[in-house]
Amino acid sequence: MAKIPFVSKRAPAYADVPDEQWSNWRWQLSHRINTIDEFEKIFPLTDEERKALSGAQLFRVDITPYFISLIDPDDPDDPIRKQVVPTAREMVPFTAMMEDSLAEDRHSPVPGLVHRYPDRALMLVTTQCATYCRYCTRSRIVGDPAATFSRAEFEMQLDYLKRTPQVRDVLLSGGDPLVLAPKILEEILSRLREIPHIEIVRIGSRVPVFLPMRITDELTDMLQKYHPLWLNIHVNHSNEISAELEQACDRLTRAGIPLGNQAVLLAGVNDNVHVQRQLVQDLVRIRVRPYYLYQCDLVEGAGHFRTPVAKGIEIIEGLRGHTSGFAVPQFIIDAPGGGGKIPLQPNYMLSMSDHKIVLRNYEGFVTTYEEPIDYDPSKAAKFKLEKRLEPGQTGVFGLLDGENMFIKPSSFDEVHDRQGMQHRLKDDKKWKPLGIGEGDKKAET
Repeated sequence: MAKIPFVSKRAPAYADVPDEQWSNWRWQLSHRINTIDEFEKIFPLTDEERKALSGAQLFRVDITPYFISLIDPDDPDDPIRKQVVPTAREMVPFTAMMEDSLAEDRHSPVPGLVHRYPDRALMLVTTQCATYCRYCTRSRIVGDPAATFSRAEFEMQLDYLKRTPQVRDVLLSGGDPLVLAPKILEEILSRLREIPHIEIVRIGSRVPVFLPMRITDELTDMLQKYHPLWLNIHVNHSNEISAELEQACDRLTRAGIPLGNQAVLLAGVNDNVHVQRQLVQDLVRIRVRPYYLYQCDLVEGAGHFRTPVAKGIEIIEGLRGHTSGFAVPQFIIDAPGGGGKIPLQPNYMLSMSDHKIVLRNYEGFVTTYEEPIDYDPSKAAKFKLEKRLEPGQTGVFGLLDGENMFIKPSSFDEVHDRQGMQHRLKDDKKWKPLGIGEGDKKAET
């Protein structure tokens, strides 16, 4: 593929920057925008933006020259601008706001490692990003240089993974793993590949979007040494899909790295069926499969980005049947409190009986599917289980599989036991009536 120069769009303030510098990812990182004076060389700030940038305890602001150049300077509602330029609205608290809305710290057996699901773990390898999204789920630590992970903590993460054979899939995140120095990133990948039971390594990164010049041939040559390796990028709006991003994705896919996209549903940015349909179609055109559409988390500073859950259902309704099936992402709520990802979709099954289900399609066409009456579940395909899943995490599947008859909260028995006395016979020596109050004792005498 012929090399595409990094010239899709460049703000007038950068007109005199030599191409060699503009195309250098280290130059981009060292010239990020974060002050009022720097912003106003690009576009005039609104009062809400100026107030936020002048405020104390603001979540870190840093935007690469490349990415800020994609913003329409004459549009205060530009969808890229809303994602990365702070406004005073992010300082307003909202109901159910949390610092750690996904309870990652509670599921962290060692610093920087989150083990929420049975067979996979999240490995946080840095707190730094190329640019900082204003709705960041990990804003409690991301962007803070003092919160970075130490060499000792890295070794603790690896030690835990070595001692936990049920983990077969490790996701590298942070922060953004692709901002790490190349040698450090390669060390992480090589050390993971030394652990026999880790089959898959994934990277979650917005670097191809914020800093596409980082995706060099040297980087992809290194990454492909550690296959099977998967990478999810993060595009929320088609305006982010430039010639530079397309070139970066082409390099990654030619290196054999499957690409997915994880978008966040954001009010005023992409909360529109037509915007989302354009986004997913533009993504598959550059060989990126839409993977997740996330409901915005209940994280501090993100209240003004939140939409009703019904908006996400509406968007999936407008995608299914109206575009290719593989272009339709899963709409996900990452459950507050640490419950993990919960998929939601429109209701396509209208009713069911013991032998038939009633279905509808995207057009409202209603049909039936006749169930087999001679199916024998005892003759289902057999599978030799070579290793047990992590105990206690089979969930609803455990009920269907016959492993358990019920699931109950940890305190269920204590709450409903009522001291275990009211149902015993009175001739039981351990039985005695439950006291209602001192008045009863006085009445008996």
